[in-house]
Amino acid sequence: MRSLRSAPRTFGFILAMALAPVAVFADDETPPPVNGHFSLETLDGKTVSNTDYQGKWLLIYFGYTFCPDVCPTTLSQIGAAFDALGPKAKDFQAVFITLDPARDKTAVLKDYMKSFNPKIAGLRGEPDDIEEAAKSFHVYYRPRSLGNGQYTVDHSSYIYVIDPKGKFKELLTGDLPGHPLIDDLRKLDK
Repeated sequence: MRSLRSAPRTFGFILAMALAPVAVFADDETPPPVNGHFSLETLDGKTVSNTDYQGKWLLIYFGYTFCPDVCPTTLSQIGAAFDALGPKAKDFQAVFITLDPARDKTAVLKDYMKSFNPKIAGLRGEPDDIEEAAKSFHVYYRPRSLGNGQYTVDHSSYIYVIDPKGKFKELLTGDLPGHPLIDDLRKLDK
């Protein structure tokens, strides 16, 4: 488990996120559909967008490397599902998009991703790019101060499934104990 470290340059990011609007919908109001657009950087510096992954089932998970439990659990379960799929895993691609670009610099994210299945790509970007991607998926996230210059990031925890044609298909939960993620993936690829 990673400990939280203070980062003096993160105050502006925390303040911006605390002031960022959160979409709220009335009970009878339907939110707009997930459009699933992003344009971010791979860990080797290449700019990619959602269209670069068309042709495979795309599993997208938003989180951050300092997350003490939900993020590593979900990424581990995605990796285990890929292992269980065997040769069929070639039909899938997973991406982990950081919600904490202030701390999740390229080197930090590279080191973190080594702990998980290599079919899970880490993506990052500038705060505005991350915010745009999160909005296109309706991801909730908000930094929360822990005091002494430390913070955590509260966030929704869903796996967004995009079909091979680039259309949003469904939400999956990968962090529930005993959740059969592999069964969900097998149903998709029929």
